Amino acid sequence: MKDWQSTYKARTMTAREAVEHIRSGDRVLVGHLIGAPVPIIEAIVENRTAFRGLVFVHMLTSGGQPWGRKEYSEYFTYNALFLSKETMQGVAENYGDFTPSHFSEVPALLRTTLKPDVALIQVSPPDGDGYVCLGLSVDYTLAGAKVARTVIAEVNAQCPRVYGETKMHVSEIECFVETDRDIVSIPPTKITDVESGIGGHCAELISDGACLQLGLGAIPDAVLGFLGDKKDLGVHSEIIGDGVANLAKAGVVNGSRKTTNPGKIVAAGLYGSKALLQYADSNPTVELYPVDYTNDVRVISRNRNVVSINSCVQVDLTGQVCSEAIGPTQISGVGGQVDFVRGARMSEGGKSIITCASAAKNGTISKIVPFLDFGAPVTTSRTDVDYIVTEYGVASLRGQTLRNRASALIKIAHPKFRDQLTEEFGKRFAGK
Repeated sequence: MKDWQSTYKARTMTAREAVEHIRSGDRVLVGHLIGAPVPIIEAIVENRTAFRGLVFVHMLTSGGQPWGRKEYSEYFTYNALFLSKETMQGVAENYGDFTPSHFSEVPALLRTTLKPDVALIQVSPPDGDGYVCLGLSVDYTLAGAKVARTVIAEVNAQCPRVYGETKMHVSEIECFVETDRDIVSIPPTKITDVESGIGGHCAELISDGACLQLGLGAIPDAVLGFLGDKKDLGVHSEIIGDGVANLAKAGVVNGSRKTTNPGKIVAAGLYGSKALLQYADSNPTVELYPVDYTNDVRVISRNRNVVSINSCVQVDLTGQVCSEAIGPTQISGVGGQVDFVRGARMSEGGKSIITCASAAKNGTISKIVPFLDFGAPVTTSRTDVDYIVTEYGVASLRGQTLRNRASALIKIAHPKFRDQLTEEFGKRFAGK
């Protein structure tokens, strides 16, 4: 038996046994998105009375974030870098906390101020040389696992092996919990006429040979649905889903014109259905890397014609964008938006697109506003903004005056709010 096999066998245990390696007061990093090891998290919750003051550090995790429940606050707290419905309340009521950060900077934080004691990850079974693969997400997860005192890995027989910077050796991991469960599958998004309209306008800004970054949700999926007649598209993103895989299968995405990682679909994680995982598994054209590579503006900008597409909560008439809060209430996080906005702008021929539906709450609230709501943070500054897109059209703001910006944004606002916005325009710019 090889040395690594002996180590692996000796360190394989149940989830309940594995969580006994966690100490009260530990800072516990949780793998990102569908890379979260759900059975290990469940074991921590079941054994919660054994802990006091566990601090969970995480972004989004598929499969639930039970540490965000108020009834568990005597056992757990958390420091989130991106909020969800399960963690918003805790931050608002001060039994959880939030750290604003560009996604690209999270690995560095995990090596310094947020260094975890424990990392919870999901990996593939080891290969013949004793290496497991973080084939679902490496983003910040790999960096945290490399510096944690204790690494607890769910070894899921269904976790794909993906190329790139995705491996850890068995010797680097203290506990292995073997499973063969279905990985959380992300259902197709429902695309309404609004998202379809936005997707069509975005597609018009994408030329053959462009290198794409898209976020998650209905708008990115709608954009991808309009790209079937494009040629030689590339992908350099933080997340890829089924839409990218489908375009790659059709030959639309082939990366042939990329200057960095040519011919490769590059991302930091996967987020989609079982079909996506099967496509990525042992596919030499798909590579995953940590976000201090994928989201580094210098790396992004080396590709030509980068088009980044992200969404927001509000845009004011000067072009300031809030993408993470409703007034002072934090609802998500900065994520990688600014990383890719700046990387795309630095790219030769690049374009940065911020999308939003023109209105919210059944058309009762305009998302283009005279001023951002009181207390709302500026996620993307007006000096970084390039294109704003709603279902009513495209506003090109780069290099435009305040008057021109406001005028362009009013034209793509929901018609029922244009008179109010025009009135505000008159107050601010009359006689100028």
